[in-house]
Amino acid sequence: MTSLIVSIVIILAIAVLIVSIYNKLVTLRNRFKNSFAQIEVQLKRRYDLIPNLVSTAKGYMEHEKETFERVIQARNQAISGLKAASDAPDSDAAISQLAQAEGMLQNALGKLNVVVEAYPELKANETMSQLQEELTSTENKVAFARQAFNDAVTTYNTYKQTFPPVLFANMFGFQDGKLLEFADSEAIQEAPKVEF
Repeated sequence: MTSLIVSIVIILAIAVLIVSIYNKLVTLRNRFKNSFAQIEVQLKRRYDLIPNLVSTAKGYMEHEKETFERVIQARNQAISGLKAASDAPDSDAAISQLAQAEGMLQNALGKLNVVVEAYPELKANETMSQLQEELTSTENKVAFARQAFNDAVTTYNTYKQTFPPVLFANMFGFQDGKLLEFADSEAIQEAPKVEF
């Protein structure tokens, strides 16, 4: 009788441990999915600002049509990447697609900024200045949201890969989360060069 009670207690303890591990994995996965939703909000805001920026610049730079087309094309690809990633923020492929599309958009916006620098009257335009400031502010918010997402993914991955969750995570279908790194990640790692 005593051995039966001990066996039941052990079985119940193991069941409670497994349920606890499962619940924590679900909680952590949901946190990083929610963190991605914050990135999505900021990226959508950024994507909405870009046509206004292009529209304002077009009036001054009519012969820069190719630059504008690249920015709009890169924006549209980034929107598609965001849609795929927001549908499956735990998909490696979707996160990689978004990161690649964001890199192309950053490159296109960088070229637009170089072109804008060549037009002093455009730089002095109040609407253009406000749009560029809003875009910069949104870029900062994207960076903070991306950091929060990556922190949540790291917490999830770390818990999933520790013992005993590692024994059950794959069995329950929990895959590793993918960090979201944009093309500027490598550039950020390099120290800035100052020349006099």
